[in-house]
Amino acid sequence: MSTEIIMPQMGESIFEGTITKWLKAIGDTVAIDEPLFEISTDKVDAEIPSPVAGVLAEIRFPEGATIEVNTVVAVIGEAGSAAAPQAPQIPVQESASPQVAPPQAPQTPVQKSAAPQVLRSSPLARRIAKEHGIDLSRVTGSGAGGRIGKDDVLRAATSPFQKAAAPSPVQGAAPPQVVPTEPVPLTRMRAIIADRMVESVRTSPHVYSVYKVDMTRIARLRGLHRTGFEQRHGVKLTFMPFIAAAAVAALRRFPIVNASLESGKDGLAIRYHRNINLGIAVALEWGLIVPVIRQAENASFAALAGAIADLALRARTKKLLPDEVGGSTFTLTNAGAFGGEFGMPIINQPESAILAIGGQRKEPAVLTDADGNDSIAIRSMQYFCLGFDHRLIDGADAGKFMLEFKKTLENWEQEIL
Repeated sequence: MSTEIIMPQMGESIFEGTITKWLKAIGDTVAIDEPLFEISTDKVDAEIPSPVAGVLAEIRFPEGATIEVNTVVAVIGEAGSAAAPQAPQIPVQESASPQVAPPQAPQTPVQKSAAPQVLRSSPLARRIAKEHGIDLSRVTGSGAGGRIGKDDVLRAATSPFQKAAAPSPVQGAAPPQVVPTEPVPLTRMRAIIADRMVESVRTSPHVYSVYKVDMTRIARLRGLHRTGFEQRHGVKLTFMPFIAAAAVAALRRFPIVNASLESGKDGLAIRYHRNINLGIAVALEWGLIVPVIRQAENASFAALAGAIADLALRARTKKLLPDEVGGSTFTLTNAGAFGGEFGMPIINQPESAILAIGGQRKEPAVLTDADGNDSIAIRSMQYFCLGFDHRLIDGADAGKFMLEFKKTLENWEQEIL
């Protein structure tokens, strides 16, 4: 007995999904709950598991196809049943009756070439090659047996041209010609990101406020408790939960930074949100996503740390649920993760503010004691940049928020055990 696999509805407001990758080929054995294909929607990328065990007998839509929910996309037959390999069906015009080919003149026998070499490459390498329009047959693999990996494809992608094979240059001859690569269509996620970034810039007059925070106390606390914290809670103690907790504390003091603008009967109106739904921007190899910690104001320090680690892991493994990537009221984004001093982020609509985390550096700083004496010491310093919608948040409100955020980190008193 065969089982039809449908395009699932990943949330109440989702009506279609794009098949980004088939993880199984026709004829492959599939175990129950084994990932079958990947999809991308307006809210989330996800792996879709097989509801039954068996053999993939039919694929009805190719990669890149956008399908309405509840549409049959594949068929799984019973385990042990034979399935003839086939590709997604493409209609071909057939003639009304078979025709007999006219006799042809005898042709000179042509020596058959050897069977084409099978390219060995990782799934990630194939995905990156597809996104960048890279011909894998022209990429040299550095892995075992010539296997092509991610780094091999990324090296090929850094060149703006795809060079054609050419003989060695001859003195006085014209330089070899290079052929530009073909334009590569945006992935669905990248297209959505592009639309939302343009929409945000057009909607909100962005203003930025940058503060330098002395993170020495936090760095010492982290170093003192990191081993015990991981043993007790099962997650690594990073700087993110400290920053998230400080942001939540400042948002509670200044709720205008957690508010948003809405269209009302008499024009724009302010929506003061009852809860702090904290968005955590996660960089993926194929884009960016913002999972949400709901009601972050009620979470303990350990709960914040666990939620941040869990959401980041499931975002990178495509295990997020649609309800976990929408409804944020304030977002944190780690611009310093790649070594930058600070970033100037674009607001995640319909929020009114976003906080970019800069890179942490040790540097000399002037310290003043209670008697007014100055000294120079090495401190762990970090930049933070608040981007805010000037229609709703004034510079004074942004400054008060950042001062509260800074004070919380520099004079940390919250229990972390």
